[in-house]
Order: sequence, then C-alpha cells, then structure tokens
Amino acid sequence: MKTDISSTAAGPSLKAAAAATFVVFGVNGFVFASWAARIPAVTETLHLTSGQMGTLLLCTAIGSLLALPTAGLVVGRIGTANAVRAAGVLAALAGVGIALSLSAESVVGTAISLFFFGIGIGLWDVSQNIEGADVEHKLRRTIMPQFHAAFSGGAFIGALIGAGLSTIGVGLPEHLLVIAAVVVVVALVTPRYFLPHEAESAPLDGEPRAVKGPSAWRDSRTLLIGVVVLGATLTEGAGNDWIAKATVDGLGTSESTGALMFALFVLAMTGMRFFGGRVIDAYGRVAVLRASMGAAAAGLGLFVLAGNVWLAGIGAALWGVGAALAFPMGMSAAADDPKHAAARVSVVSTLGYVSFLAGPPLLGYLGDLTGIHLALLAILAPIVVAMLLAGAAKPLPAGQGVAAGQAQASSKPLDRN
Repeated sequence: MKTDISSTAAGPSLKAAAAATFVVFGVNGFVFASWAARIPAVTETLHLTSGQMGTLLLCTAIGSLLALPTAGLVVGRIGTANAVRAAGVLAALAGVGIALSLSAESVVGTAISLFFFGIGIGLWDVSQNIEGADVEHKLRRTIMPQFHAAFSGGAFIGALIGAGLSTIGVGLPEHLLVIAAVVVVVALVTPRYFLPHEAESAPLDGEPRAVKGPSAWRDSRTLLIGVVVLGATLTEGAGNDWIAKATVDGLGTSESTGALMFALFVLAMTGMRFFGGRVIDAYGRVAVLRASMGAAAAGLGLFVLAGNVWLAGIGAALWGVGAALAFPMGMSAAADDPKHAAARVSVVSTLGYVSFLAGPPLLGYLGDLTGIHLALLAILAPIVVAMLLAGAAKPLPAGQGVAAGQAQASSKPLDRN
C-alpha cells in the first residue's frame, strides 16, 4: 500500500485537505527554525550572555505552555482552519514585533514579542495535529508521521536558509519581516482546503456531552498516552539539543563532526517519519511504539558507549529512527475519538511540550556533574516507562473511535471553514 498523500481513492477534497495539512506542518517547522537558526544574531544584537539569552527564550516556552492547554477549546469553538489562521497571523505579527524590537535593540520588546510568538506556535501546533488526525481517520490509513516529517523537513530548510542569510550578511529583522509576510499568506489561504468543521451543537436527549478542557485532564487513557509522548519528546528533544555537543565532548571530535552527527540524527528521524506509516499499518500502533522505544534505547546506548565516531554514528541513526514515530502516534491515539479529539490532543501536546522544553535544560544541569555525554543515559528511564505504557495507545473499539465519529458526522449538519 502506498503512503504518499496523493495516492488515495478518496475524493479531491480529501486529497486537497491532506496536501494543505502537509503544507501547514512544513511551514510551521520552517517558521520555528528560521527563528532558531538566527538566535546567535539575537544574542549579539541585544548584547546578551548565554544565560540571559536562555531566560529570554523562556518567554517563547511560557507562551506556548499557556496556549497548549486551551487550544483544544479554541479549536472546538472556531474549527481547525480558523484556529490555524488566527495562530499564523498572531505568529506573524509577533515576528514583526521581534524584528522591530531587534532594530531598536529592545530586550523588553523582544521578550513580549517572543511570548506572543510562543502562543501562536502553540495554538498552530495543536490545530494542525487535530486536522492531521481528522485527515488520517478519513483516509483510513496512517499518515500522521508524514505530516510530522513535513515539519522536520520545513525546519531543516528553515535552518539552511537562516544559515545562508547569516553568511551573506542579511540582518535578522529583514529576514523575519519576509518570513512574516509568507506566513500570513499561507495561514490565510491554505486552511480553506481543510476538511469541513463540525459545528458545536447541544447534545441530543440521552447523548453524553463532549469532553472538554478540564475533563480531558481526568481521562486516564489520555494521561497515559501523554506520559508515553512525554518520554518520546524527551528522547527527541535531547537528541536535537545535545547530540552535537555530546559528540564533541564524549568522542573528542571537531564541532563540524558534531554538526554532522546532529544532521544524521535528524535525517534518520525525518526519513522514518516519511515511510513509517506503512510500518504502523502493517504491525499496529502498539507494537511499533514499543519497537520504536526499543530502537531509541539501543541507539542511545550505542551512541554513548561507542568508542569511535563510526559506531556512534550508527547509534545516532538508530536513535533518530526510534524517536521518529512516537509523537505522531501519540497524536493519532489521542484523536481516536473525533468527538473528543480537540481536548485530548491539547492535553497530550501539553505534556509532550513540557518534556520537550524542560527536559534538555535539566539534562544540561546533570551534564555539569557527569558530562553531557554520560548524562544522556538518564533518558533511558523515561524510554522504558514509555515502552511499558505503550498499550495505552491501542486504538479504541470501533464504537468508541472513528466509527462513532463518522456516524455522528453523518447525522449532523456541517459548517464549511
């Protein structure tokens, strides 16, 4: 069975929705990496130390962590298309604010703009995952990993462009203003191809009300999936943030070799996301999740314990393969019941991003004591926990999951985005 987004018997509208979701994921990654790749320029422009820059970056994290828990409610009210539009415009306006603040060398202005940038990125992330899960349900095959591969690919392109513009001397303010214009166009136009959004309505007599915000936080399956995703995102985040430095410190290599090791990790993860859908369809979500965590543990162990760069490279690639699919599968599992997808994806995303944002700095503190190379072994604990709890991601019975959502959709009127 082919897994590319265009090869399906579905109608043109579903094909268009899949392509639009792919683009939205890719642009999200492109935007984030375009900023992240130019962080050294921000440090220089604002005359900040590394510690001060770290504190400034917390503004983005705080904004995202405030947006994520409420994003499900927003999507439930206005739909995924309008949520992506609102998030994209907010992120673009924040980008303009960052550009103007940097031109004025204002730390306060940059901090405020980064806070709203984080809100926009957080809402955008949850919205695109809900739309991706909806497309996946309608296609009746696994496609979520490809959407996340688009994010990784967009981030890779954004980082390359950022590095290239930095090399030729293009200032960050000009760079951000162009990115903001691109984001506004994509955010306003692309979501028109999303799937129809089911308008909220009062439940029929005897019909249970949909699970919303706080209630989703009390759903045991959702929380267990969140713990699995927490372990997975820590595995991915640690690789993104520390694999290059761990290569330099642990193996005594050059910085360029460390950068190549990071590129190998990202390439392995992106490739597995592009082709992992057919593996999930063939062997099932739980089996692949456990195998992924096992591969991540084996790759991490080999990377840390390897005595030479070649074995470490094999470990890094295996680590990337293992880290690739767990987060997309967690999003799919949280959205198994379309009626409750918005709230549950919001919960799982929040738990995952807490780990993604907070885990790597904690590893850095541990690395001050043991060296970052050995500190990475601490990730084995959450990997084992994720492996043990993988059964929580088992697809819901048809009556509780996709079939229920489809039956409900056929009996209620739809509002176009």
